[in-house]
Amino acid sequence: MGGLRSLAKPFVATGPSGVAVRTRLKHLPLQDEKVLGLVGAHLGSLASKDLKARCADGLEHSADTWAVRKRELTAVSSSRWAGSITKATHDQWALARRCQSAHIQGLEAGIATIAHRLSLPVGERGSKKTPGGYRSRQEWHAKTRRLHVLEDRLAAEQGDREAGIVHVVRGGKRLARTRHHLDTAQLTEYRWRQQWDAERWFLAADGESGKRYGNETIRVSPQGEVSIRLPAPLADLANAKHGRYVLAARVSFPHRGQEWADRVEANRAVAYRIHYDVTRGRWYLTASWHYAPTQTIPLQAALAEGVIGVDTNADHLAAWRLDVHGNPIGTPRRFFYDLSGTAQHRDAQVRHALTRLLNWAKTCGVTAIAVEDLDFGAEKTREKHGRKKRFRQLLSGMPTGKLRARLTSMADHTGIAIIAVDPAYTSRWGAQHWQRPLTSKNRTTTRHDAAAVAIGRRAQGHPIRRRTAPPHDDRSDRRGHRTVQARPEVPGREGTRPRIPGPRTRCVPPGCGANAGDQNAQHRSGRSAEHASWQQDSLPLSL
Repeated sequence: MGGLRSLAKPFVATGPSGVAVRTRLKHLPLQDEKVLGLVGAHLGSLASKDLKARCADGLEHSADTWAVRKRELTAVSSSRWAGSITKATHDQWALARRCQSAHIQGLEAGIATIAHRLSLPVGERGSKKTPGGYRSRQEWHAKTRRLHVLEDRLAAEQGDREAGIVHVVRGGKRLARTRHHLDTAQLTEYRWRQQWDAERWFLAADGESGKRYGNETIRVSPQGEVSIRLPAPLADLANAKHGRYVLAARVSFPHRGQEWADRVEANRAVAYRIHYDVTRGRWYLTASWHYAPTQTIPLQAALAEGVIGVDTNADHLAAWRLDVHGNPIGTPRRFFYDLSGTAQHRDAQVRHALTRLLNWAKTCGVTAIAVEDLDFGAEKTREKHGRKKRFRQLLSGMPTGKLRARLTSMADHTGIAIIAVDPAYTSRWGAQHWQRPLTSKNRTTTRHDAAAVAIGRRAQGHPIRRRTAPPHDDRSDRRGHRTVQARPEVPGREGTRPRIPGPRTRCVPPGCGANAGDQNAQHRSGRSAEHASWQQDSLPLSL
């Protein structure tokens, strides 16, 4: 046991601090689409120039340089447009810095793995914790060359980070690379150019509390009227007072519409973003706002009605309900999803699975769902798993990164708390201690189902192991109770097992004898404690 890593304590995940809802701008006339395109292209060019200036400043950025950039943008747009552009620029630069740090950590992990495997003899077998040597001299030579490549990349990335240099592609690096593979992407150059221009447009405005309807730049009234404050060079396109352009479309938010209307009527800040989907030929409006996150309830209060343990897999969520003592109740549930196809399809599949999970939790009356605090960022590198490409793709496809955040967001208004637990050894120990006991003629328990039980027990503070093994040198109970299912303060913990009528292999009839109660409580061979026919009563005894 000395080689096992220490386990982190379970905790209640904090709720979301913001929300975003989207609706469609339907039946826009050509004039409205033309104006939106002109405004988006103009502000997008300003955002590109501002991002270039911010990247050039690097670590020398200060409030003075920011003020200079904002004044230059104000002259060709407006003060609020300039504020939105500069804020988006700062967020993009900070995100690029975080991605750069993660890339450096990945390079360091890859270099360490390759260096370790190169130091071993060719063909040496590895273990579960450390990889072995490479299979052949040819592979050893190829990995030697790759080691030099990674070291050069690491040196370049570290030099850029020390100098404050980041590399950002407005519109997305993937779409930029698609330009060189139009046949593979099944796109024409004109179609690609449309997507590229639409992605580089800028039509986003931050909210401002105290102003009319919570936003002075992109304003949406409670009746659904959308108006935009035009930049100074495009003021001649205005069709309303004060240089504003009112769209012909009327919008409504089916999801959280009442919450949005309450904020708008109270003049509380609401940020808006207008986006054009070239593939569908549709315009969308996204509204977002911040609010104080709900206060998390104590862990013990969340577990008062039991817990549902959830094991995340590549194609389904395995869930099992546990009572307050850690005993599995009922049958396991599986919520399937399909992670093939586009990102929108994968996200919708995960949302539908989580919706079914939350509905089942509400039906059971459980107020807590336990999930693993997973992060496969360092587990899916080619240096660690070598030729196991399908396994790396399996890890990459598992929705572990966003599942807890999305589940926490969806459960925020249902009164269900999300408990994050350490994922170490849950699958292994769950299969070892729970898969066979929970398997019967009418039910086949998988490793994932057993892992769900292990996750739920860890969230409750129970050990994953079902019961403590009897001491080898002594069969008496003076060393303490044999089961770890119930806590010491639980009434009836040391009580006798229920009397079971029927024949016994011993000469003493059941229930007779001075030590009958103690013997039934022990796990001795041939005693009623090992019979599977008795039914567990309300006492919190183990299975």
